[in-house]
Amino acid sequence: MLSKRIQALSPSMTIAISTLASELKAEGKDILSFSAGEPDFDTPAAIKDAAIQALDEGFTKYTPVAGIPELLDAISTKLQRDNGLSYDRSQIIASNGAKQSLFNLTQTLIDQGDEVIIPAPYWVTYPELVKYAGGKPVIIHTDDRSGFKITVHQLEAAITPQTKMLILTTPSNPTGSIYSKTELEALAQVLKGTSVIVVSDEMYEKLLFNDTAFTSVASIDEDMYQRTITVNGLSKSVAMTGWRFGYLASASKALVSKMNALQSQSTSNINSITQKAAIVALNGEVDDEIETMRQAFESRAKEAAELINEIEGLSVRKPDGAFYLFVNITAITGDSMKFCKDLLAEYGVAVVPGIAFGSDGYFRFSFATDIVTIREGIRRIAKFVKKYS
Repeated sequence: MLSKRIQALSPSMTIAISTLASELKAEGKDILSFSAGEPDFDTPAAIKDAAIQALDEGFTKYTPVAGIPELLDAISTKLQRDNGLSYDRSQIIASNGAKQSLFNLTQTLIDQGDEVIIPAPYWVTYPELVKYAGGKPVIIHTDDRSGFKITVHQLEAAITPQTKMLILTTPSNPTGSIYSKTELEALAQVLKGTSVIVVSDEMYEKLLFNDTAFTSVASIDEDMYQRTITVNGLSKSVAMTGWRFGYLASASKALVSKMNALQSQSTSNINSITQKAAIVALNGEVDDEIETMRQAFESRAKEAAELINEIEGLSVRKPDGAFYLFVNITAITGDSMKFCKDLLAEYGVAVVPGIAFGSDGYFRFSFATDIVTIREGIRRIAKFVKKYS
């Protein structure tokens, strides 16, 4: 009865583990969850006030599919101000989270047999969306030694006549790695003369550590601007996960127009209230609150990495952004699934196995929670590792 494509689709392992941890906690078990990629901060008050005002003013009707004009203008202004990128309204579309932006994008661009290059570790959703669209994920594996970033030679070797797309994530979920401007320029040289489309997921751009600079992929040069589709949103940096706001910008008006048509037949516009609230965040009115969150995440990243590196058998590189540690467990075991299942069952700590991100021998630890919980979680991990090894 079910279609072949839906039968081949795997559920998100990060969501599945977070759900299991919540269920166990509801049963009265002592569970500490570091599996969800969700800030523990509340949405800034100015954003909530804008939503309340929209409700009070009766802004509860349908809107244009791509978003109201003032929202598209706010996105355009943000991209120019923060990233040096110029897009007009017809080159931008807002969706129900960046995940829908990526779904619409792959459905619009990928045909049966098209190859999509995805560096691993990758966000769990990328290969599933590619396969659902009929494409073939081509995985480039990276590890700690390369800072979890692909090299020029790896990219050159992966490109074939069937290559349609390259997905880059900077900063990365799950590793926290960031591509420097120099590294992006080198990758751009490889792509010159090809028809490869670049999808740049920049969801964590505001959460940078270690005085690291952020470079938007499309800003490298005119060639990269033309071939790059920028995907972003407000879930992570502005603590708006439940509001479901993402957006996409492309030099190709034809692409955005077709994505608009697809979205019109699925969800139509995103929540009208969210659109009004998002404008406040995009305009920089809550930048002070974003900086407060960023500083907290950086402090947690430093302490959590130091504590984990004190555990014999574990190692982790300090991330340059996002709010994850991608912990190497290969000195203990290569089976990340068993490691994480046993850790949850025996010590009540939920983390995500690296296999979910295409890199077995690691686990992802989200430090998007308070430092007291982080310390206790790592203390339990240390006890588990001592027993496990």
